[in-house]
Amino acid sequence: MCSMCSLRSTGAKAMAERRMFAKTIVLSDAFLDMPIGARCLYMTLGMVADDDGFVNSPRSVMRQAGATEDDMKILIAKKFVLVFEDGVLVIKHWRINNYLQRDRYKETVYKEDKALLTVQENGAYSLPPDYVYTTVYTQDSIGKVSKGKYREDISLADKVGEEEARPAQIEAEFEELWKLYPRKDGKKDALRYYQRARKKGTTFEQVKAGILNYCDYIRREKKDLQYVAYGSTWFSGERWNDEYMSNKEPTLQDYAKTADFSAWGVK
Repeated sequence: MCSMCSLRSTGAKAMAERRMFAKTIVLSDAFLDMPIGARCLYMTLGMVADDDGFVNSPRSVMRQAGATEDDMKILIAKKFVLVFEDGVLVIKHWRINNYLQRDRYKETVYKEDKALLTVQENGAYSLPPDYVYTTVYTQDSIGKVSKGKYREDISLADKVGEEEARPAQIEAEFEELWKLYPRKDGKKDALRYYQRARKKGTTFEQVKAGILNYCDYIRREKKDLQYVAYGSTWFSGERWNDEYMSNKEPTLQDYAKTADFSAWGVK
């Protein structure tokens, strides 16, 4: 008996093989403004997700896609993926990207996580506004922090819903951000604006994602340093909330500059 006949005879239902991506999502400014690594990771997650959009092995998928810790954090910060306490994630716009016929659909095994989700009018998933998790997304550790616990070595206040990080920790966060920012003018004022933003509820990951998007925009536009905002100006304007759109398509040289060929033995 062939494998297909065997599958039918047992009444089992295989997960659908085809995956789709809606142009309204993957051609949106919010998506295209992300670094190429984050976009590739999103596509890979979409290919391996189950029929409800859940992925139970994000760390493995990160390795498959050659993605970095920052790529995953950008997807989380921009809410292209939603994460659960058990380390499972779901693709927020799964139901917009994919429509499966009932005879091809197999429900996720993560029913408890699915029960926490609501479906918005446009088909996007959302979590309750008071949902709190402490999952740390790194390539070495995913989902190893228990709910309700706090560890000082959690990567720069990753805990969602943390009311106020300790002053020393906020300064440590800022130092990491300052290393990333391309024009290092007005550091003292920039720190003050960052501290104010953190007290208002802005997270470290939001600011970091904004800086990475801004740097990517500067690179695509080939902007001279004189046209890059002072650090103090960027932080005072909370410009991590801006959408950095570019009229220039990335070139092969752009891809080469951002590609990591180390896995192929090329330095």
